[in-house]
Amino acid sequence: MERAPAKGVLSHLSLLEVQARSRKSQLQQQSRVMELKAKVEALKTQREQLKAQIQTHQDLQKLRLAMEKQCADEEEENMEEESENSQLLRLMARHTQLKDLLHAHHLIGGYDIIKTRKGKGACVSIATAYEDVFLDTFNLEIDLKPTVKINRHNIPPFIPLNNLAEQNNMQTDLRVFLDTLSQHLNAFAGRKQQLKLVKEKHKSVEVMESNVLCSLLVLLFTVPREKTAVLCTLDYTDHTRCLPTRVHLESEDKQLPDSPQWEKNCSLLMETPVHKALITMKKMGSIV
Repeated sequence: MERAPAKGVLSHLSLLEVQARSRKSQLQQQSRVMELKAKVEALKTQREQLKAQIQTHQDLQKLRLAMEKQCADEEEENMEEESENSQLLRLMARHTQLKDLLHAHHLIGGYDIIKTRKGKGACVSIATAYEDVFLDTFNLEIDLKPTVKINRHNIPPFIPLNNLAEQNNMQTDLRVFLDTLSQHLNAFAGRKQQLKLVKEKHKSVEVMESNVLCSLLVLLFTVPREKTAVLCTLDYTDHTRCLPTRVHLESEDKQLPDSPQWEKNCSLLMETPVHKALITMKKMGSIV
């Protein structure tokens, strides 16, 4: 007589347990569905952004190809009968088209940017070049939310990255910060490339000293007739430029640095990339 009620309680408890498991399973399924829907919406947004970027690049490529075709057609048609006025008009038209192309590039930032972590971050690539030669490419991974900050990068340690971020207020104007950083990186790459060209093309000029930033360069020249050595120090205090801000000459002949010829050489080194200035100095007979 006492077992029947106990069995009824156990059956009821089992039923409640089954119902609880069923509700938990339904809640988990609903949560999973909501999560998948959110992921689908994020992927759709990312797809639309990629489509916009691809369309922009395609439009730029079409504009460049059309511009090149138009210039080629005009040159072929007017090759035999070409006047200075027609050539000037074509150059003006090409200049206008290039300005439009640069403006379009400016609108998309001028940098290769890839969004990461569902829009919470971005990877920015900054390419460097000197005299139409592409050199190194540097990358930054930037957190965009909740605040803008640099997460990872391969910027050389002697580039004052954090100072540049603070000075240019990266939080409010990321573009200005990237432009300033690009100036520093391209100037460094240019100075480094100049040093490389000096070593490759001017064997008679000895590189006595240089630093990792290529902001200091000490060269040893030999004057042909007197066989006198001249120690030349190039100081690049403006790290956003490829040209030196100060040139200092030393020689055993104390009067030589102040001579008109070497004053001219000093001005040449201030205004011309060093590897090109050395070519001119050799042609003038200033150095071996």
